Amino acid sequence: MSSHLGTGAEITPAEPPGSDAGPAPERGGLGRLGSVFWTSTGISLVVVAWAVLFTENLNKVTSASLGWVTETFGWTYLVVTLAILIFLVFLAFSPAGAIRLGKDTDRPEFSTATWLAMLLAAVMGIGLISYGAAEPISHFADPPHGLAEPHTPEAAARALQYSYFDWGLHAWAVFAVFGLAIAYATHRKGRRALVSQLFVPLLGDRVNGPIGKTIDVLAVFSTLFGTTTSLGLGALQLNNGLGSLFGVPVNSVSQVLIVAALTSMFTLSAVTGINKGIKYLSQTSTVLAIAFVAFMLIVGPAAFVANLYTESLGLWATDFFRMSLQGTAFGGLEWMQLWTYFMLAWWVSWGAFVGIFLARISRGRTIRGFISGVLVVPSAAFFTWFTVFGGTAIHVDLYRGGDIARQTAADLNTAFFATLDHFPLAGVTSAVAILLVVIFFVTSADSNTYVLSMMTSEGSLTPRRSVLVLWGVITGVTAVALLLAGGLNGLQNTVIVTSLPFLVVIAGLAVSFRKELSADLAARPGTDRKKEQKEKEKADAGQ
Repeated sequence: MSSHLGTGAEITPAEPPGSDAGPAPERGGLGRLGSVFWTSTGISLVVVAWAVLFTENLNKVTSASLGWVTETFGWTYLVVTLAILIFLVFLAFSPAGAIRLGKDTDRPEFSTATWLAMLLAAVMGIGLISYGAAEPISHFADPPHGLAEPHTPEAAARALQYSYFDWGLHAWAVFAVFGLAIAYATHRKGRRALVSQLFVPLLGDRVNGPIGKTIDVLAVFSTLFGTTTSLGLGALQLNNGLGSLFGVPVNSVSQVLIVAALTSMFTLSAVTGINKGIKYLSQTSTVLAIAFVAFMLIVGPAAFVANLYTESLGLWATDFFRMSLQGTAFGGLEWMQLWTYFMLAWWVSWGAFVGIFLARISRGRTIRGFISGVLVVPSAAFFTWFTVFGGTAIHVDLYRGGDIARQTAADLNTAFFATLDHFPLAGVTSAVAILLVVIFFVTSADSNTYVLSMMTSEGSLTPRRSVLVLWGVITGVTAVALLLAGGLNGLQNTVIVTSLPFLVVIAGLAVSFRKELSADLAARPGTDRKKEQKEKEKADAGQ
């Protein structure tokens, strides 16, 4: 993600005439380090110490918690995300869709093309490399819910169908509802950019008390573990890429060194606020990603990919609601933990961070334009990426005698580089993939560090440098501790367990936002006249 958050000075909300906004957010100055900061940092350090000193106990507790969370509440991830998606679609087509995120006279700061480009670079860039080939080829070898025989053409279509589900509308619905609520609260209502402030319509002044502090602490932990998961995945990907190119050992020592290097880079970026450099890197990564897709279509099985795209998209659309509500009543819990539940939990954990980013770049846009852009464009881009690289990997195994699925089963992080090895210029493309992982992560973790610092500094738009450095270090140390404790499984288990309380926050946030929006709509000029006219028409019809 590009670090357009910068110093935060640009996120100043607009207070329209007649709004019930509270005091405007702080502009500059040093944010007070209150209970949210001390509680969050204290518990974070306890988690790190637990992972280092009592590794076996941590793994035992997280594994047991994972089983309990997914068996008892796994269905809530499905229901809540689908409900949010339906709510957003309804909202886009309702009269509220015309409301602007800001004053009624505000207009978008960025052109539509620039805004969409920023959306495409916004979230989970590492996931494109980590899972772009790995998830489809894994589902090809082990089709979801037994819907096809492994290693068959039908399994290929099912593989892409479920990859679309994991990386499509549900993920972006979580980000969109956060972004809408934060943009509305900051740009239109003049509140601080804290998650607790989004609950003013439901909780009133209690958001400034223990309940609000608890919400903000949950937001911090959700964001922290979402970032550490991405950092851990990035380290695993870079280790495999460097191993294939330069023979770097694929082991914990290399991964710790990679995490340390990445942490230094994104922390330095966050502290120095090199906005132009980060923006340039984001634009570079977008161009490289597009060129990467074009190259693979030229040297790869383009016709096969195009046909697989249409067939898989049809299956995804046809089975959309079945997939959205398919739980584990009759088995399949382990598969759901590895894929659907993990992915949904990952999106939830990034909700607050991405929401603040989307709010920052979307001032002046209408609710309808915001929802359609955030839901549709990134989903289509992710679908295309997964089809090109995942479909190419499937083609290699299905028709060219490849063994990418076998390599992926042994180590998920080998899939992307194993796919590139079957095509020309493998060394060059592998180097580009490594570069993309670095750029994707540094440009997102930079902003993530800023958001963590802001949320623990009473919503200050210019957190202290010492706080920025501290959260950068905590992120890196936590990623190392969880990697050494349980590897990829440890990261997945932790993000699922820690995201559950925040899922409740998301559901409450959507209810709160809807309540405030309804009240504001009722108070808009002309609303009473329209209501009176409708009542008059009903009375006339009854005579």
